Amino acid sequence: MTEIDERTPPYLRIVGELRQRITTGELGPGDRVPSTRQIVREWGVAMATASRALTALRQENLVRAVPGVGTVVTGPEPVAPGRVARADRRGHPREVTRDQVVRTALAIADAEGLPALSMRRIATELDVPTMSLYRHVRGKEQLLLLMADAAFAAVELPQARPPGWRAQLELLCRLQWSIYRQHPWLAQVISLTRPLLAPRAVAHTEQALRALAGHGLDPHTQLHLVAALANHVRGTAVNLEREAEAEQDTGLTDDEWMAAQTEVLSGLFAAGEFPHLSRLTRSTVDLNVESLFEFGLQRLLDAAAALIGE
Repeated sequence: MTEIDERTPPYLRIVGELRQRITTGELGPGDRVPSTRQIVREWGVAMATASRALTALRQENLVRAVPGVGTVVTGPEPVAPGRVARADRRGHPREVTRDQVVRTALAIADAEGLPALSMRRIATELDVPTMSLYRHVRGKEQLLLLMADAAFAAVELPQARPPGWRAQLELLCRLQWSIYRQHPWLAQVISLTRPLLAPRAVAHTEQALRALAGHGLDPHTQLHLVAALANHVRGTAVNLEREAEAEQDTGLTDDEWMAAQTEVLSGLFAAGEFPHLSRLTRSTVDLNVESLFEFGLQRLLDAAAALIGE
């Protein structure tokens, strides 16, 4: 076993400890190993260091990534659906499908965020040459488009619409919020001024415009209202990934973190320069991403009602 001391790079210390868990049987074939975020929390290292450690273990063929599951210890257990071998029994290269490429990219982004996503990383997970992926996607820009479309496709728009424009718009916004909840990275790639033309995402815009049709709004107002609602959902969802990373880095929930800042806040408010803010912090007001989403959504729908004249 490689000797580990304080001069050993952090990622190699992590590799050494996880390798020992595997070789001693503490982690057996098919068992999940710590994710990058778990490594960040357990060893107190940066996300890049955690990713490098898992990459080193994969290169040693000690672990492999299973889309939708995580990184597991290699072994004789059945290969998960969607995973392909680099070559068949006769040594001929095996081909992957576009769907496998997209699903693997989604699994990486969901587990580790967009910084961990690259064509090389996807090829490593699928055990194929990197250049073979370009037969299915032109590059990362198209890959993000396909990933966004797949994320929206996983949550189907209801065939039966609820009665009333307000209920229809609210339903759409809640569906979008649930998609961002499942894929926190998605808010980073969605743009309102240069939109990703993902057909399933465009379908949400079409549904929203249909809900407003026939209520006396001119095209300019309709489009801006729909964009404002979508931007509220996306703009609030931008905080989801940072919130998750902060919780992983500190090991504290938002409430626990705020409680730990009591002494700092007391010192900040002691001089009396912020009396209104001080009063609010002593009340039971609970501010979080969910409350921001709910409050903003209802106020925007109230504004839409005013425009419509209801």
